[in-house]
Parts: sequence; C-alpha cells; structure tokens
Amino acid sequence: MKNIDELIQKAVELQANGLVTGEIANELNVSRDTVTWLLTRAKRGAASPAAPKDISVNWSNIGKSSYRLRYISQALCDMVLESLSESGDSVDMVVGIGLSGVPIATMMAEELGAEFTIFHGYDSKKEKGTQRGIFSRNFGNVVGKNCVIVDDVISSGTTTTDVCKQLKESGAKPVSIAVILDKKNADHIEGVPVNALVHIVRVD
Repeated sequence: MKNIDELIQKAVELQANGLVTGEIANELNVSRDTVTWLLTRAKRGAASPAAPKDISVNWSNIGKSSYRLRYISQALCDMVLESLSESGDSVDMVVGIGLSGVPIATMMAEELGAEFTIFHGYDSKKEKGTQRGIFSRNFGNVVGKNCVIVDDVISSGTTTTDVCKQLKESGAKPVSIAVILDKKNADHIEGVPVNALVHIVRVD
C-alpha cells in the first residue's frame, strides 16, 4: 500500500470480512488507534480527527519469499547471539508471536538449535481488560526455558510486554526480543533487550 487511501480501503475491506480492530492492526502493522482513525476517516472523509502519529509497515516483499525470510531470520539470529554473548545467557526456546512472527521464529529456532512454540495473541472480541494471549499447547513447553521472543513489528509494545510477563509467570526466562522493525524505539521491554533490524525514531 503506497498511500493513505489504499490503507483506508484495506482497513474497510478487512472490517467487512469480519476482522476487529486488533486483528486489522496486526494485519496492517499499525496501532489500534490508527485503525480506528482509518475507519473513522472512511466514514467521515476529510472531516475526521487528526491522524495519530504512526507508521504503516508493509514487509510483504520479504514475507512472500521463503528465501528472503531465511536471510532476515539469519540476520536476527546473528543479532540475538551477539546480545546473548554480552549477557551470558543461552537460548532453549524461540517463541513466535502469531501470526506474523511465526515464520521468522520457526527459521530462527532451526538456526539456533532451539525448541519452538507459538504465542497466540489477543481475542479482540473480548473486553480489553480481560485479554491475554496464550502459549500453544501443540508446540514446545516454555517452563524452565530461556526464551527468545520473535515478532515482525513492535508498535506499542503491549503484546511483547505481555509475552515477557507470561513467560516469567510460567517459570521461563525471556532473554532476547527479535523483530524486523521497532516503531517504539525501545532498547529493552520488561528488562529484555530488543534486537531490531530497523529502529524508527520520530524527530517531530
């Protein structure tokens, strides 16, 4: 998507297909506030409120190619290993945040010789205060493991924070976070170092 009108159209299409705000945000790699603004603008046109400060990320040129994904995953592994060499930690488990973090995390787990599991995000149809993601029981068990958390983009950091907290509650230790792009420009989340191929820094 190359402009706001295309982004608005895509948000409207996703909503028409039954996706709710959080799911649309994940699909478009924008914040929930931005999705609300896009949908409001679709209804009101130019009279909509001022746009939130956000950046839309489209990494489909990477995502559509397993060849490119592998190289991105290897680059992230290199950064994670560098970070772990500084902290002295090891890695036992790679946690892929669903949906978009899963293919990268799968390849990273293979590269790092680690186990793999998936964190399912929020059910956006529930009340916001009661939402919590879960670790899939169909993959590795995080208990007692040193874990690398993998996602495509960090926007507000809410999901990544929740994953870190739930790992600690489960008796696991989050040792590194790896993402393609960090819009929050965070060095650490919940005390865990963030390794991003690209950090976005706003200058306004």
